[in-house]
Parts: sequence; C-alpha cells; structure tokens
Amino acid sequence: MLESLSPAVRKRLDELKASLEQTCGKDLVALVVHGSAVRGGWRESTSDVDLICVLEHDSEPLLAAIGPALELARFSARIETMILTRAEIPRSADCFPLLYGDVARTSSTLFGQNPFAGLHISDDHIRLRIEQELREVRIRMRRVATDLAGEANFGGAVERKLKQVRGPLRALLALRGETVEDRLDLVLVASARAYNVDAGPLRRPREEPEAAFTALAKLLVAALAEVDAWEPKPGAAP
Repeated sequence: MLESLSPAVRKRLDELKASLEQTCGKDLVALVVHGSAVRGGWRESTSDVDLICVLEHDSEPLLAAIGPALELARFSARIETMILTRAEIPRSADCFPLLYGDVARTSSTLFGQNPFAGLHISDDHIRLRIEQELREVRIRMRRVATDLAGEANFGGAVERKLKQVRGPLRALLALRGETVEDRLDLVLVASARAYNVDAGPLRRPREEPEAAFTALAKLLVAALAEVDAWEPKPGAAP
C-alpha cells in the first residue's frame, strides 16, 4: 500500500522500523503508516509520511533512546512520527474520532497488529469533532480574507483550507449514509452536491481563488447548519 513512496523514502522508513525494533524490543507494539502515503497523493519533497509508533509505555529513557532515529527520519525523509501507548488508544477515541477512524480504515501496518482495527468510535463523538474542525477552518478563512485577498498566494491559501476540510466533510457524508472514496476531489464534489454548492470553483482554487473561497464558505455554512441540527442518540453522554 506504500507504492507511491520513492525508493529513497521507503528505505528510510525501513531503516527507522529496524532501529525502533532493536531499541524498543518488546516495548514496540505497532508501527502504522497513514495519510497520503497510503491514500495516494503523496509527493516527494512536499508531503510528509505520517507514522504512528505505538509503545507499551512512554518512559523518559525509552523516548530518549528512540529520539535520534525519529529525528533522522524526520529531517532526511519527512517522516513525522506520532507516539502513542497501547493503553491510551481506546481511552482517547472520543478525543480523536476522525483521526482514529481514518487510521482504522486506511493505513498500512509495518510492524505488529494495527491497534486501531475494530476500535469503537461513537457517532456523537464524530459529530462533535466534525463541528470543531469545520468551525476552525471557517474561523481561519476570515484571516485568509483579511490578510491575503487579492494577493498572489490567495489561491494557495484557499487550496490549503480545502485540503483541511476533506476529513471532516467525508466523515459528515458518512453520517448521512454516503460512502465516498478518500480523495479530495471526490469528497468536494460529493459535499457540494449534498449542500447545493457549485463544485467547479472548489476544484480550481488557484485559477479561481475568489470563487473558490465563496463556494467553500457557502459549503461550510450549510454543513455546519446540519451539524448544529444533529440530535444526539438516546442515552448518549452530553
């Protein structure tokens, strides 16, 4: 599932895996790659390789011991590592429902067994996280408008916001009962259709930055209105 990675980056990933296995021993539970390296869309020199390192414990001596290997991987191949412990994953599923759900659905396990597989994630926790992420993008878009409107990099800023809404919009479509492949263009088209927004500018943010900005703002307003109207399931925690 990591065919998009260049041979040089894949070699660095294999070297990091070998180093962590040697240093951690039985304390290494799993190594899981997720994000664009697995979904597709990874680009050398511009994309990170997202890696989750699951440990049995996070003692300071162990973290210090693996630090040099993680730093080398980060600076030589843009391999960004999140460190979690086995015990905290099920406990924190309510805090990171979109991330954990994404890893459960689309990831590549380099070592051990994927601890995210079969993880229970509540729809109500998903809804809350969707709202948080969409509202954050909506708030930050106002700074894009005040700081960059009319500037040459306005389209690039809008494009970055579009990439940030891929995950929450895809999760919202799933709550509506619509399954969409985890590709930005497909998520944007499906979301635009669901909320009666013109998808054309969303697919051309650098060519039509003002129109793309307006379309994204309209899409977010409609999506957040649906999120606000969500009715918690009976018995769900407030």
